[in-house]
Amino acid sequence: MYKRILIATDGSELANKAVSHGIALAKIDQAPVSVVTVTEMWPAFEMAHDYDRGKKDPIGNYEAKASAAARQILDNAANAAKSQGVDCTLIHVPDRHPAEGIVATAQEIGADLIVMASHGRRGIGRMLLGSQTIDVTTHSKVPVLIVR
Repeated sequence: MYKRILIATDGSELANKAVSHGIALAKIDQAPVSVVTVTEMWPAFEMAHDYDRGKKDPIGNYEAKASAAARQILDNAANAAKSQGVDCTLIHVPDRHPAEGIVATAQEIGADLIVMASHGRRGIGRMLLGSQTIDVTTHSKVPVLIVR
């Protein structure tokens, strides 16, 4: 049914359920998956505060930590896909709003389904769905499967 599935994750427990669900669906459909994690741009006020407190290169430190966190998140997803025999491509989109990065990635890779959690690390941003999930479903041109 699906030819290319994009799974979005932030590494949270609920997002990991979405990763597992997306991989299981890909296995059934014999479809490759791409797993994306998006890291937001460094927060200007926090970086200025760190600089004022004498921290060296706060932007570089933030980007290094964000990159390391993304690598860990993607490695976990890759291991889950490998254990199920599903072909998996890993994508880190730095310095973007998460929903924007997810929708853009889906378009770039030609995904015909996006799988993501109902909310992520920030908890429930809205009554039922997280704000990133709402933004993705609002702007995506392909179906979005939301895992609760």
